[in-house]
Amino acid sequence: MTDTSTYYHISRDEWKQYQNAHHLALTLQELEHLTSLNDRISLIDVQEVYAPLLDYFDIYYQKHGQIHEQEQYFLKQPKKKVPFIIGVSGSVAVGKSTTARLMQTMLQQKYPELTVELMTTDGFLWPTKDLVEKGILHRKGFPESYDMESLVNFLLDIKTGEEAVEAPVYSHEIYDIIPNEKQVIYPPDILIVEGINVLQLPPNREIYVSDFFDWSIYVDAEENLIEKWYLERFELLMERAKTQPDNFYYQFAIGDREEAIAMAKDVWKKTNLKNLKEYILPTKGRADFILHKTYGHHIDYVQVKKY
Repeated sequence: MTDTSTYYHISRDEWKQYQNAHHLALTLQELEHLTSLNDRISLIDVQEVYAPLLDYFDIYYQKHGQIHEQEQYFLKQPKKKVPFIIGVSGSVAVGKSTTARLMQTMLQQKYPELTVELMTTDGFLWPTKDLVEKGILHRKGFPESYDMESLVNFLLDIKTGEEAVEAPVYSHEIYDIIPNEKQVIYPPDILIVEGINVLQLPPNREIYVSDFFDWSIYVDAEENLIEKWYLERFELLMERAKTQPDNFYYQFAIGDREEAIAMAKDVWKKTNLKNLKEYILPTKGRADFILHKTYGHHIDYVQVKKY
């Protein structure tokens, strides 16, 4: 449980008062394209929640530029841009991807002269064959199922200005890393890193993923609601896979529906809920900003770190 004394707890009604006069270029169709499968978000959410969020973010971004400029001047180093990295964390099925994609789109509109990139840590999961060899396929999503060394090296290369940095690509359709496919990121001004593990502090490591972050967001909701959204998403994925034999969910789509849903409930309880309680939720208090969602994915309040 987050120690709320370290955060300003701000209701949505209060938070929306902080917005400036933004010209929103997003259309409803564009917003629907950014929204995850069974997530819910409206143009009103964009105006009342995300527009003030971008103004608040700007405080950190401007300070970031000033600090690195002064540091380079003090050390008599040539001027160079240092990417600003944002971490977006939260449970499976809580809506992290929607938040990350929306942030990327709105930041690109706010700073049209900048390059804003997005990547997910799913690409740094060990391939299924490796998880099987390690005997941890049932622990997929837990800290040990990620190639953390490669993820840390990726972020180090980004932060230090490597010309082109490659990341593996994960497919939810095949439920595995896509062989021989890479996401190439050229030096960005802003990089958004989305994943359940981005705020974790795995043991036996000297450098953590979060060490590279300049700001972080945690998307939060009650466990019973996340379970509901997870099961809804599972059923939608089955529906979509009915005519796709290569899709991971095809095996469930053509089988007994009740058995498939019972299996999904078991996966939620034994894997995702366990992972949430033991490894994801304990990191919430490390986030700079918390978006809290309630029924219908409605954002009812935010929390802003005091220090």
